[in-house]
Order: sequence, then C-alpha cells, then structure tokens
Amino acid sequence: MDLAQLETFLAVVEERGFSRAAVRLRRTQPAVSHVIRRLEDEIGEPLFERSSRDGTLTAAGTLLCDYARRLLKLRGEASSALEELRSLERGHLQLAANEYTCLYLLPVLDEFRRRSPHISVVAQRSLASRIPDQILDRSVEMGIVTFAPEGDHFVKIAVYTDPVVFVVNPKHPLAREKEVAIRDLGAESFIAHNVVSPLRRGVIDLFAKHKTPLNMHVELPSLEAIKRFVAMGNGVAFAPGLSVQDELKRGDLVQVHVTDLEIDRQLLLIHRRHATLSHAALAFLKTVQSFAKERGTPFQYLPATEV
Repeated sequence: MDLAQLETFLAVVEERGFSRAAVRLRRTQPAVSHVIRRLEDEIGEPLFERSSRDGTLTAAGTLLCDYARRLLKLRGEASSALEELRSLERGHLQLAANEYTCLYLLPVLDEFRRRSPHISVVAQRSLASRIPDQILDRSVEMGIVTFAPEGDHFVKIAVYTDPVVFVVNPKHPLAREKEVAIRDLGAESFIAHNVVSPLRRGVIDLFAKHKTPLNMHVELPSLEAIKRFVAMGNGVAFAPGLSVQDELKRGDLVQVHVTDLEIDRQLLLIHRRHATLSHAALAFLKTVQSFAKERGTPFQYLPATEV
C-alpha cells in the first residue's frame, strides 16, 4: 500500500461514499473504486460493507483508518519540517575545532546565531589531526584546522590569518623593549606546547636557522596553561596572536616585536568535496563569507586555489 491509496481510502471514509470522494479528489468514481479494490487485494480484507451505500467500514477498515490518519499526519509533519529546514527555521550544524581554532569560531558563531537563531550548533572539541577523518566519516560536517589535509577529498577555504607573537610577563626585562632579534632570545626559558604542530616545528627551524639555542625548559598541554604560566612570571612563549588577545588587553601579558619572526598560522575551514551540504551548513558558509567582507583582515574567505 502507498500513501496515495490511503488518501483515497480516507476520502471515501470522510465523504461517506465513493461518488462524493471522487468529487473531492477530482477523479471519476470508477477510478476511486479501482484504488480501493487494489488496496483490499493487497491487504486481503474488505474495507467497506458492500451492502451499505454510506461507506460503512468493516473491522479491517476501522483498524486501517486509524493507521492511515496517523501516516498522513506524519507526511504532513515531514513536509512542514523540510520546509522549515529550507527556510532555516530549524536545522543542526556540527563543527569540529580544537582549543585554539575555536577562538576564531566564537565571533563568527555569534553572528551566525543572530542570523539563524533556530539552528542548533554543536562545536565539537577535537585534536586537529583527527578533524579530517571525522569529516570523512561524517561525524561532523565541517572543521577548522591550521593545516591543509592531504589529498583531494576536501574543499579548503582560508578564513583567518593569524601571526605568531612573542609574549612575556609585564615585569620581564624584555617587556620594556620595542623589539628584539631571535639571537637575543638564546638565554630565555621558553614555555612550549608539548603537542607536535606546524607552529612548534616552525619555531625550532627558525632558531636553528639563526644558530640560536632554543631552551624549552617547560612543556605544557594547552595554550591556556602556557599563557597563565607565563603571566605568573615563568619564562616566555611564542603563541598564536588570536589566543592572547584578551591577555594583552588586560595587561597580563606583553607582546614584544621580534624582527626575524614571520610565522603566520592560516586557519582553514574544510568540508568533504562531494558532500551535499545541509541548509544549515550553507547558511554558515554565507555568514563566514559576509563576516570576512565586513570585518576585513585578518578575517577572509579565500578558496584553496586562491590561498
């Protein structure tokens, strides 16, 4: 049986006759009778008392009537839900980000929530190295990463350029300096992130290039821990500029310009190349693009071919 048959069946029940049901459905009476006969053949039971002219139901017809109404109601609810999805009156968006890239997401999500308040958003915290796999296995729809995943499985959009900065405690002797060189930092005690990353490798290569010792005496598991430890007066650190904005504003940390330091972190928004993105995801991409246009540098919206 299908929903069209059930719709015809209910029309006969509600109009209490085949001829009136035919008028309602804008079909001929023989066509309506044919549909009912096919439905009865499929069920294996008569649905209407043949001796009655007012559409009196048999026991099987009474039972089917309740289910038919529920099924057609569900069809209506499904149609309404899909329309709400298209009009962004409902929807669900799942993103993946790590501790650092989530900082980029916050102002963008704030704007997205203003534009699409009915869409629920889940930003899942993940290791950056795992985000591409989560997208491929459809655990999340999009992710923010600081490296370009290998292969041609992803659409990659550059959304933010973040310079790496050198920060110290306000009482540190270097806090009074306008700028320093890499070679001036050979005696400093660096608080480092113990996760292998392009940033860590870049800093190590930079010090090696300038033949300067890099003393990483303390390694901590998160950027938040590094910032707090340096603010307490323990050593110095390199950190993504985005991650220390609040501390610099409050005066908990001081940024000192390093003449030889030119390391930028490029944040990429990625999703599966051949995915059919949800309406929520498409709306989020529009927000990212317009947000970058309104705010300007360091926000951006550049497809991978332009990066």
